[in-house]
Amino acid sequence: MTPLFRKLLGLNWPLVLTMYGLLVFGVFSIESAARHLENGGAWFAERQKTWILIGSAVYFATALIDYRWMRWLGIPLYIVGLGLCASIMNSDSEVHQIELPGGLSFQPAQLAITSGILLLAWLLQDLPRLGRKIPKVGWILEEPIVKVGLVGVLTGIPFLIVVAMGDMGSALVWIPFAAVCLLVSGVPFRYLTCLSLLAVAALPIVYYVVLPTVSERGTARIELFFDLVQDKEVDISGDAWAPHNIAVAVGKSGWSGVGWNASANQGSLHDKKFVPWKTAHNDFIFPIIAEEHGFRGSILLITAFALLLVLCLFIGTYARDPMGRLLVGGVVALFFAHIFENIGMCIELMPITGIPLPLVSYSGTFVVMCMFLLGLVQSVWVHRGIERPVVEENPKATKEERKVARVEAIKV
Repeated sequence: MTPLFRKLLGLNWPLVLTMYGLLVFGVFSIESAARHLENGGAWFAERQKTWILIGSAVYFATALIDYRWMRWLGIPLYIVGLGLCASIMNSDSEVHQIELPGGLSFQPAQLAITSGILLLAWLLQDLPRLGRKIPKVGWILEEPIVKVGLVGVLTGIPFLIVVAMGDMGSALVWIPFAAVCLLVSGVPFRYLTCLSLLAVAALPIVYYVVLPTVSERGTARIELFFDLVQDKEVDISGDAWAPHNIAVAVGKSGWSGVGWNASANQGSLHDKKFVPWKTAHNDFIFPIIAEEHGFRGSILLITAFALLLVLCLFIGTYARDPMGRLLVGGVVALFFAHIFENIGMCIELMPITGIPLPLVSYSGTFVVMCMFLLGLVQSVWVHRGIERPVVEENPKATKEERKVARVEAIKV
């Protein structure tokens, strides 16, 4: 049996089946959600199938390659991602995408966070190793405050750039990702507690001073969200039209819903175009799923996402090194943030933000990004059992010298 075939058989197949189950469910949901658009729902479903085929090649290639080789992509992809985000910062595009030849589009904010996961997983693992090589002052690199500063800088810069772009949904994803990086990298809880208190103390300044200067629409959406939560009178024919009708579509669906691709005579609000129909196939696909498949379909979807995240966490416990744990933690944070924001804004748990539902929404290159990240998780599982080299220790060496020798032996 060849090593490649052995790796293929050693994939975490429950993770593979769960991922493809969500992808197939997404294709059927997209066909119904995009039926009002010019090309029709079937056209968008076929395009999604094409992206899934591309993503499948990326997924299996990434899963079979040792994830430690992927770390070299971190810096160049991070720089390219930030550069592309900065290039569209002052554009008038509401979808924050770069148009590519052939009618394709690309969202650079997703590339930035994907590269951020790779870069931080690499640096947070190898920074202490680098510190041990520098005499006398190397211990500084092992201090928790250095990790805090590294995570703060590498997540703070893209966060501010994406906020300046006006894409608050993609910017918010960086916050849980940064928190998970600090937690998994071993930063003491006293530091995490202090950072949490500082973040809470800074919220009024961010909301009343920073946010209005960056995005007036963002503050308006938050105020509208609080008005809806407090049952205040809102204009459902104006600014509150979308959140009101989305919540109604989810709330009225009942146990079984109105059925897939249902008509107005069957009680479909989407068929009457009460749900934002231009973006129903990406940002607002969950209300379509909830209305058509009811509570049972919604809870099955959420259960599938929960199973996907639990499987990833299970794989993270078997990672052979800190980089593997950080990769898995970053991917789980990214997926959880997208799922919580997307579904939360449809049931009035979050303000309305433009953010797709992973693996289910029609999102083009984002599907490929998600499958690449899950391929990294799969790679952590496939390469978990690689034997580490035996270290022949010098009996005359000090304890610290033996520790450095062990680290150097397992270093790539």
